[in-house]
Amino acid sequence: MRKIGILGMFVLFFACNEQLVEKPENLIPKDKMVEILKEMVIVNVAKNTNITKFQENKIDPTTYVFKKFNVDSLQFVLSDRYYASKPDVYEAIYTEIDTLLKREKKVINDLKKLQDSVNKAEKEALKDKNKPKKIKDSLSKK
Repeated sequence: MRKIGILGMFVLFFACNEQLVEKPENLIPKDKMVEILKEMVIVNVAKNTNITKFQENKIDPTTYVFKKFNVDSLQFVLSDRYYASKPDVYEAIYTEIDTLLKREKKVINDLKKLQDSVNKAEKEALKDKNKPKKIKDSLSKK
């Protein structure tokens, strides 16, 4: 009985190590895949926000991303499928994307705050410039 248990463990061990999807020859490196997927998130949000700009300029968001990173759709699909077959790697990719997007959002928000304060200072300077200045009366006594 003990031998059957050990044999079962070996079978289970080797079955778990079996690759579900073979590594493609032109696999997109993990760091580049992170950048591609991050860009796709940004472009798709932009597309959903203002699709008319994409239509006016005849831009397909997915094609734009593929050209930017010099990959084709088949290479992307095969690489994505390969990474998806490795849940721990795929989760790490999306965790990194989330971290990068949060960092970029913080930078954008900080720049927006800075621009808002500059705009406010400019408005106050213009208001002060257009405000009639009080002239001291040299004849009056204080």
